[in-house]
Amino acid sequence: MSRFLSNATNRIDAKGRVSVPAAFRAVLVQRGIQELYCLQDFVYPAINIGGPDLLERYERKVAAEDPFALEANEMSLLLHGGGVFTRLDAEGRLAVTDFIRDFTGISSEVCFVGRSDHFQVWQPQAFHEAQARAREVVRQRGLRT
Repeated sequence: MSRFLSNATNRIDAKGRVSVPAAFRAVLVQRGIQELYCLQDFVYPAINIGGPDLLERYERKVAAEDPFALEANEMSLLLHGGGVFTRLDAEGRLAVTDFIRDFTGISSEVCFVGRSDHFQVWQPQAFHEAQARAREVVRQRGLRT
């Protein structure tokens, strides 16, 4: 299955790298993704990570807007000003850069969270709190699995 599912927490090594879960690396290989687009999430203190297709999907949305409209300008500011490209090293590790640390609050551990066509990196406690809040909202709406 070529979707990013589940979550896992890994420790950052002394050189500031973290191993991406094997299941996530397998999806990257299956999809032929070598260069990763990293984007600061619009809602959560998380970094969205996917292939160039993730950036292209957002850019199509911007292109559909009037290029002089405030909405298109703001979206471009977030997509391009809040995004970077990176690669995993030969051992499947991600460098936990200041770009990631400053936005997420990550210090010693990274929580990887599957989001179907991309994945996110979170500070573990922030992820568990956000997931609990989301579960409570869904419960209050009366939705069941």
